Amino acid sequence: MKVLNIGSMNLDHVYNVDHIVQPGETEASFDMNVFLGGKGINQSMALAKAGVPVYHGGMIGEDGQPFLDACKEYGVNADHIKMIEGKTGHAIIQVDKNAQNCILLYGGANQKLTESYVDEVLSHFESGDILLLQNEVNQLPYIVDQAYAKGMQVALNPSPFNEKLNEVDMKKVSIFLLNEVEGGQITGMTDPDDVLAKMREMFPNAKIVLTLGGDGAKYAEGDVTYHQPIFKVQAVDTTAAGDTFTGYFLAGLIDGMDIPDILKMSAKASSIAVTRNGAVQSIPLKDEVLEALKEL
Repeated sequence: MKVLNIGSMNLDHVYNVDHIVQPGETEASFDMNVFLGGKGINQSMALAKAGVPVYHGGMIGEDGQPFLDACKEYGVNADHIKMIEGKTGHAIIQVDKNAQNCILLYGGANQKLTESYVDEVLSHFESGDILLLQNEVNQLPYIVDQAYAKGMQVALNPSPFNEKLNEVDMKKVSIFLLNEVEGGQITGMTDPDDVLAKMREMFPNAKIVLTLGGDGAKYAEGDVTYHQPIFKVQAVDTTAAGDTFTGYFLAGLIDGMDIPDILKMSAKASSIAVTRNGAVQSIPLKDEVLEALKEL
């Protein structure tokens, strides 16, 4: 089984501020750093750090060489990353004193995928392989349709949630990894239990992972449900928390672990990531996560 992630790559410009800037307000930042980010590459790095061989697909601009370097450093296969003319996607991120963030996103090369590019990448994969997707690249409906036709297992993190997702045939998704806001946008429900119940009704054959911020995460598959509380830590940057959870959850599935153990490992990995600045850099290695679990 191979894992392919066709996902975004963004140069994250991170500004540390007292509070998130309001309309019409000017605020000085305490610090500024440029990190590698984008939900796509974050999740590939999380998979790689969790010990899963992962292939990353997507497009970068002429300023995107740092992503190729990072893939080499962390063990992500970059054979399907294509460099094109223009700018790599980038984000402007404010992180306040309570570690909350807001993100302004420019798609850049992430929005330049073509059907022929998708066909070429998918030609290297087959039935049973896993395809991980988020909503920060274009061609998502086409990618889902083509992967499903090949018999691949489609794992979708529908983030950021917007009208483009209405064109995606979500009945072709095998694994949903989403937060309570995204779950509410898909189902129209607000209570997490109602969101899960509606998701199970809408997608009876899918595995559903619903992250709930401070209330942990819930999992549903058929008639089975599990709940995993968070591990409380002093957070400094929550940017890659969800992406870390996603990567470690899929890694656990691939390794054949029991769902409660997967949820526990994923929650611990996320709790470590939020104690560090940045996205890719903040994601812990599997050995570190397993060692931390032994200390519980």
